[in-house]
Amino acid sequence: MQPASKSNNYHYNERLQPYANALRKNMTKSEASLWKYVLRAGQLQGYKFRRQRPVLNYIADFMCPELMLIIELDGITHLDEEVARKDKIRQQALESVGFTVLRFHDEEVLRDIRNVERVLESFIENFESRQR
Repeated sequence: MQPASKSNNYHYNERLQPYANALRKNMTKSEASLWKYVLRAGQLQGYKFRRQRPVLNYIADFMCPELMLIIELDGITHLDEEVARKDKIRQQALESVGFTVLRFHDEEVLRDIRNVERVLESFIENFESRQR
């Protein structure tokens, strides 16, 4: 499969749009917090993120096309062995088209959102230094 890029709309999957809309309207507490306090409206160093973005056959919690970054928030269900196996397959598929996937547990976001923000800022610094 070809790498994700602007020319292929970052492998946007239109068929998943109704599901993505439903998820966007019913975000988890950790998703809503990360969106409101860190990612919304270019708050994170001016980069624009999309929430519940259909990519390939998946719906990414958050995606930034400029950074080729997907952020996934994992709740308690992700501790299940089968769910963890599917997460691994999903991550490999997204990485195979050029995305970096950063995963955070819901509790990380709810208990220490500033540390999550620092991790994202560090990712951006590394990304920008590679682009120079």
